[in-house]
Amino acid sequence: MVCVIAGVLLTPGCVTNIEDTGPVPPKITVQPVPELAARVPPDIAAAGEMVVGVNVPYQPNEYRDRHGEIVGFDIDLMDAVTAVLGIRARYTESAFEKIIPAVQSGTYDLGMSSITDTLDREQQVDLVTYFSAGVQWAQRTGDDIDPENACGKRVAVQATTVEHIEEVPAKSEACVAAGKDPIIIDAFDEQSAVTNALVLGQVDAMSADSPVTAYAIERTDGKIEPAGPVFDAAPYGWAVAKGSPLAPVLRDAAQHLIDSGQYRRITENWGVQDGALGTAVINGARS
Repeated sequence: MVCVIAGVLLTPGCVTNIEDTGPVPPKITVQPVPELAARVPPDIAAAGEMVVGVNVPYQPNEYRDRHGEIVGFDIDLMDAVTAVLGIRARYTESAFEKIIPAVQSGTYDLGMSSITDTLDREQQVDLVTYFSAGVQWAQRTGDDIDPENACGKRVAVQATTVEHIEEVPAKSEACVAAGKDPIIIDAFDEQSAVTNALVLGQVDAMSADSPVTAYAIERTDGKIEPAGPVFDAAPYGWAVAKGSPLAPVLRDAAQHLIDSGQYRRITENWGVQDGALGTAVINGARS
């Protein structure tokens, strides 16, 4: 096995969940807001920390740097939110598909891993929106892949993402309905493996959230490029237990950062400002 991480060909034995992609932007300084900190649920306030389930790597939102620390846009934003609330975040790595069940069971106070807010997920947890992302396909540079006519093509996705369970299957079903070959969907546990598969020519295209695809393109030294436009924009949400008093506190802390301009600075630090929201809401799914 060989792995391509950040555009560098690595030898067998490489660790795919450490994504050394160069300097990490500095964090911004955020001060506590006493009136918001006073609303933190008592058990979390007493612990002084919020247990956050994350899945890595999913650059630039959450991944491990060269020192093995979990970093990224999502991490910087949550660190700012918890600073507003006078507590800290303790990040616990998890498989993506296990995050929402762990939130439901109380193992995690919050799930944060670029979770698209959908109506189906809102039946399981409450989601506090904090960012808007679309879907973006990528192809090897020079190829000609049309996401709307990829019948018979092999497409890589990260397992259990919206691209895996909704977007690409719907396109495949349309192919079959038109009498064409279905799309062959290759699902990988980690986004780094999705990018690897495309760079190495094991698949024809990849589909991921727009900031993730843009970051992959930037970091693979011209090996891959966009295939088609960004489409199906939808919000990301922080997942908390249904009816949890934590949801409105998180919403208001996020809104404080938005109104103060600190949220915008964090998005710009990571180059994802195109998906910045002006208002944080609870359960803002569009479909």
